[in-house]
Amino acid sequence: MNESSPIVLVVDDEVQIRRFLRAGLELDGFVVQDAETGNDALKSVTLKQPDLVILDLGLPDMDGGDVLERLRSWSTVPLIVLSVRSNEAEKVRLLESGADDYVVKPFELRELMARMRAVIRRFGGHAQSTIGTAQTRLDLSSRELTHGETTSALSAKEFHLMHALLEHPGSVLSRTQLEERIYGWDDEVASNTVEVLIHGVRRKFGADVIRNVRGLGWCVSKADA
Repeated sequence: MNESSPIVLVVDDEVQIRRFLRAGLELDGFVVQDAETGNDALKSVTLKQPDLVILDLGLPDMDGGDVLERLRSWSTVPLIVLSVRSNEAEKVRLLESGADDYVVKPFELRELMARMRAVIRRFGGHAQSTIGTAQTRLDLSSRELTHGETTSALSAKEFHLMHALLEHPGSVLSRTQLEERIYGWDDEVASNTVEVLIHGVRRKFGADVIRNVRGLGWCVSKADA
């Protein structure tokens, strides 16, 4: 895979659309991932960190608008809605909810690719290689966390925990929000699993790496951002 190629997640329940977009986008230098359902899309953004999401609204398990709303509660990944719905009020609603562009089906592939590149340029190219604050930074490639003078590799679940907290330093995430980021939307988890992971991270980096907000959840301080 060419490391300079933007990674695009195509979310559409029609296999023909996914195949058509994969063929056209790969020819134009994009790396294409795909998802058929909203739940798969949410998991893919968490685990695979695409540079751009192409989102259809008519998904089998949930409306694409709900996928957008969930994504925007924790992610700023660039996103283009691709839909047969051409209602102007619907377009405005989704753009105000966080979509970066809206393309109506049927569409010209060249126009879609031009819009994709424009959105990616607005966000400065590819996804960030690190996120966090001056004191606490997460390397998205190596999955290493640096807090103060300590750097250490994280387990997969610790990585998802810290990724969620460091995307928006200072924002408090609830137990449910963290469970969704760490374990996915379909998994059943024990009631204390978030605390167990937090304890493991604190054991490596010190108690101040994650702050508990009583009755609400956890956050990473943005004071040093």
